[in-house]
Amino acid sequence: MNGLTWIAITLKVLAYLALAAIALLAFGFLLVAIRSPGTPRPFTDASGKLLPRSISEKGSVSIRGAELGYFIKGRDVNAPILLYLHGGMPDYFLTERYPSGLDGLFTVVWLDQRGAGLSYDPARDGDSIGISDMVKDILAFTAYLKERFARDTIYLMGHSGGSYLGIKVIEAQPEAFAAYIGVAQIANQKLSEKLAYEYIVAAYADRPDRKRIYDALIREPLTLEAALPQAYLRYRDYAMHELGVGTMRDMNSVVTGLFLPSLLFTEYTLAEKIKLWRAKANSGISALWTDMIERELASESLSFKVPVYFLHGVHDYTCSFELTKAYYDRIDAPAKGFFAFSDSAHSPIFEQPDDCLAIIRERILPKAGQ
Repeated sequence: MNGLTWIAITLKVLAYLALAAIALLAFGFLLVAIRSPGTPRPFTDASGKLLPRSISEKGSVSIRGAELGYFIKGRDVNAPILLYLHGGMPDYFLTERYPSGLDGLFTVVWLDQRGAGLSYDPARDGDSIGISDMVKDILAFTAYLKERFARDTIYLMGHSGGSYLGIKVIEAQPEAFAAYIGVAQIANQKLSEKLAYEYIVAAYADRPDRKRIYDALIREPLTLEAALPQAYLRYRDYAMHELGVGTMRDMNSVVTGLFLPSLLFTEYTLAEKIKLWRAKANSGISALWTDMIERELASESLSFKVPVYFLHGVHDYTCSFELTKAYYDRIDAPAKGFFAFSDSAHSPIFEQPDDCLAIIRERILPKAGQ
């Protein structure tokens, strides 16, 4: 047997071994995704004993004719309550890979809004969900939390699309909230999308490997006068993540950064994981996308009776850093603060959690007497 034959055999064996390894990994991944108990992890001490005042709960409550699902996580149930509003797709599962640490300062309530995640109801597919519906849901859920935990006020945090909703909620019922924290706060989303379009086009202009995307984008320019072009919507998430200006600075793929981690997250059952992505497919970018894209918070929501704080990543093009800073400069509130994060894109609470926690602990909670 000559040398070339041995090389051919060796290459074939290596190819088979590579395929076997891939199949084994895929099987292991599938096994983890399927064998998922859906039970929230408890808080324990160094010896494995349950922290006596901690809470780790997954549940649902009937709100205005819908079952709204939630996770409640906190190391001390007597800590202030923080209601977290996601941006269109529930992102609690990210806390496994990117612990926010918020549950050390608050009892955090991660609400899955109507039509999303645990709250998705296939029988309601196609239902129109407007901003007024969401605001009423949040206020009713806030009342539930205040009564359950015997609090006069709670804290509210909105991320991305949830920050649009958060602004409308504190306008509607300011007395219910101790403070509002906007993470990647929306200001003028259509203009933000235009800035993102221009950033992507400029970044791809001299890249032969992205010429097809570049050509598609420039054939359908994004203007403020027309609807967002289909080419831009098709490549928006892919390009932002590849360029480090999407969900996180170091998250370069929706598939590996969001989809796969959600499938491996054991606090969801397999059925809940399917619901999570069915809901996302049904709602698109966000159930409130039409409201967010056609209206401008920076013009219509400027005066608040609640302390307002914005946490924003410098590299964020999902919600423009510059537009949010300009919005912040115009608002009036009993107390306010704008905090920039130089190593973050769209999610500083996951990208720079220690810095966020320090600001909340030292700059926000003392203002509310906590």
